[in-house]
Amino acid sequence: MSSITALGIVLLGLMILVGGKQGWLAFLSLILNFGFLYFALLLIALQVPAIWVAAVLGVVMLAITIFMGEDDLNITIPAFLTACIVAFSLLLIIYGIEHLEMVQGFSLEDSDDLEGMSLALGVSFLNVTIATAFLSTLGAIAEAAMAVAAGLTEILSNHPKLPNVRLFHNGMMIGKQIIGTTLNTLFFGFVGGLLALLIWFLGLHYSLGTILNNKIFVHEATLVLISFLAVILTVPVTALVVIYRRNHLKNNLTRTE
Repeated sequence: MSSITALGIVLLGLMILVGGKQGWLAFLSLILNFGFLYFALLLIALQVPAIWVAAVLGVVMLAITIFMGEDDLNITIPAFLTACIVAFSLLLIIYGIEHLEMVQGFSLEDSDDLEGMSLALGVSFLNVTIATAFLSTLGAIAEAAMAVAAGLTEILSNHPKLPNVRLFHNGMMIGKQIIGTTLNTLFFGFVGGLLALLIWFLGLHYSLGTILNNKIFVHEATLVLISFLAVILTVPVTALVVIYRRNHLKNNLTRTE
């Protein structure tokens, strides 16, 4: 048994122990998302446009993550709508940023590993970079949307006549509580993932200007900053979607009566 398999079994056991049925469904959603990511790689390798692949499969993975993570439709529907709105809004921003940065492809640090290999793959590395940035934001968006939607749903269950202004204010308060920890999680993930490269930079005495213009560093920093922006945008959008859905359901109930 490999170490990865052993760790996966331990993870599955702990998720079932702590979360029960919901823990098992969350683990299953992780497996499914991994499968769809692999499917995305195959499609891009077959020269299917990377941005379209990321957009379509991104919606599928958001649906799997959100709807398999919670049974209450009052939470999952607003969270899913919010995630789609924020994700595709960010796709437009990512498209512009990546065109300006031009960090696609490989950097000088990859030259030794790529020596003797052909890079004529027939795939647009710029589009691959855009697709990568888009897919990397989905987890942060789904997590923030679920947290805010769950909090507001709980508030509405206890105070169903709460005014919309107060409900939005409560959503922002919930968002403020999760933004700090989420941003720190993203930042530590960024530092941890680039720790070996940062040691390389220090060992070879890279100047600050060289580091800030390094392709790998700039690309990873961009992913983290975009994820920061995604989390911040998700909070008010989730509150607005919950309020809109609440008013819509109330109007439908009034017409029925």
